[in-house]
Amino acid sequence: MGNLKSFRDLIVWQKAHELVMGIYTETKLFPAEEKFGLISQMRQAAISVPANIAEGFVKRGIKDKSNFYNIAQGSLEEVKYYLILSKDLGYSKDIILSSKADEVGRLLNRLLSSLP
Repeated sequence: MGNLKSFRDLIVWQKAHELVMGIYTETKLFPAEEKFGLISQMRQAAISVPANIAEGFVKRGIKDKSNFYNIAQGSLEEVKYYLILSKDLGYSKDIILSSKADEVGRLLNRLLSSLP
């Protein structure tokens, strides 16, 4: 990670940001009654992933970095559940978002494994 100048240089952050954008696009199609329920929860969890990656990037200590990356992992798992729920409720048929979430998870695991 020596050549990286910003969290924006991390591929995992880029993919997580793409996931957020996809979640926003998809949830625009959800029923209005979900505005303060599933839509809000899903968006907040999705935003938490790249936000925690960004915050962890600037932390100097390995313990602090891994803590923020672990929080991002937890939020990502929450997103994965909301994707399952939205599919089961008939709000979404988008399987691409689930694939993107899985990819972010793999990249996050690699990022955590790369820490000394």
